[in-house]
Amino acid sequence: MIKNDLFLRALKGETVDRPPVWMMRQAGRYLPEFMELREKYDFFTRCRIPELASEITVQPIRRYGMDAAILFSDILVIPQAMNIEVEMKPNFGPYLPNPVRDKKGLDSVIIPDVHEELGYVMDAIKATKEKLNDEIPLIGFAGSPWTILCYVVQGQGSKNFDKAKEFCFTQPVLAHELLQKITDTTIAYLKAKVEAGVNAVQVFDSWGGMLSPTDYQEFSWQYINQIIEALKDDAPVIAFGKGCWFALHEMAQSNASALGVDWTCSARNARYLTGGNITLQGNFDPSRLLSPPAEIKKMVNQMINEFGKDKYIVNLGHGILPNIPLENAQAFIDAVKEYKADR
Repeated sequence: MIKNDLFLRALKGETVDRPPVWMMRQAGRYLPEFMELREKYDFFTRCRIPELASEITVQPIRRYGMDAAILFSDILVIPQAMNIEVEMKPNFGPYLPNPVRDKKGLDSVIIPDVHEELGYVMDAIKATKEKLNDEIPLIGFAGSPWTILCYVVQGQGSKNFDKAKEFCFTQPVLAHELLQKITDTTIAYLKAKVEAGVNAVQVFDSWGGMLSPTDYQEFSWQYINQIIEALKDDAPVIAFGKGCWFALHEMAQSNASALGVDWTCSARNARYLTGGNITLQGNFDPSRLLSPPAEIKKMVNQMINEFGKDKYIVNLGHGILPNIPLENAQAFIDAVKEYKADR
């Protein structure tokens, strides 16, 4: 049994004294202990060596005591397993030298045996579970099929993913075939993660907001929903679409246990659009962690009051930035832990 199960209770919609808190990208580059490891090992080495991945996962927990840990990994391990080359270039980000843009490229994309190709992730989960010692839950994650397609077709990060959109709109049959391959791989991957010991999973649709509401349904949401349907009996699923407030009503009809909300959508609108019955997660602007600690605490209190303490998980509206002062991250976590309703 998990000793601090606040996060899991919030996912079930149970009444709690205070909401749970964790931060997207909490295991990462704002921490000096992470930077030390980054000096010694390149990015995918850190993902692939279970001892390193598990150590990075628990670093923020040791320092701040969040209510949930999220496994250190990357969404692009999926395309790597699917026979697509992915490099992580310093000061550049992801680079895929052979983007998939035609039938020939698509034919070389495989649906892998996830235990074979991504077994190192499962080993990292087991190593992390040992370190956590059932103190708090562990979250596993994957990118949404659309977000993965964006990188696979574009070949790198982008402000507008124009080549990815062009591929979908000019070659929709191939696009849907690629999206389905990614979806099938992701389902197998997340199921394997649950078997290995994660207590919940989150699907990150980082680039969902690039699509119009109609295109979002066609090229993103239907595939995320397949993942939710496949996983719903195995573990709670959180769906997070950055910039996707327009889809919240539709998403709330699904079997997701919670929906992530970014900082461009108010708590009131998020509750209204989702009908008030589903657990919501978010939505502090990551840049606001640059405000003075006292101001952060005040804003966090206000945020909890606006969402309500139940059916709510405190988080940022996207990943924590690398330039956040340690004491500001501390103020964010402490504000939630010190929260008292009706003050």
